[in-house]
Amino acid sequence: MSTDRVDAYIDEAQPFARPILRHVRKLVHRALADVEEAIKWGMPYFVVNGKNAVGMAAFKQHAAVTLCSDISAGEGMGNFGKITSLDDLPADDELIAMIQDSAEAAQGRVETPPKPSSKLAIPMPDDFAASLAASPAAQSVFDGFTDAQRRDYLEWITSAKREETRVKRIATVTEWIGEGKKRNWKYEKC
Repeated sequence: MSTDRVDAYIDEAQPFARPILRHVRKLVHRALADVEEAIKWGMPYFVVNGKNAVGMAAFKQHAAVTLCSDISAGEGMGNFGKITSLDDLPADDELIAMIQDSAEAAQGRVETPPKPSSKLAIPMPDDFAASLAASPAAQSVFDGFTDAQRRDYLEWITSAKREETRVKRIATVTEWIGEGKKRNWKYEKC
């Protein structure tokens, strides 16, 4: 619980924002029994079971309160627009209900798995495969490369527009791979 860091954040805020931040903090603790305080993205957040429920921020001329269950609502940052005084906040009972709803919704949120890579596998050209087969050292290095490193070489070879360029690139690539070099080895720091 980083209460000291949140205290420091509130103390460093503009004078008009301090009562707003203290009031919201008090209401969050009244609404949620098992809430933890954290600084995320440089702003105080109130976390329940590892999920962000409520966030607040102070700026030069306004403050903002974000209910993490409905981040898209409101104008600009936060759900209530630019808050410049306590009068800009909803009534305490209403805000407490919103905070509780936000915490419940945060608990129900399911983390989405990352999207699979959209890069398609490039088929190995026959002439390049033959060139690698002729050089066992290059073949073993190429097999040890990551998918991205192999794709870099394959893209470079298959992007050649003329056959002469393609043949020259295959010879160059086979030599570089035999030396253990990655596609853009010239630009790596020594």
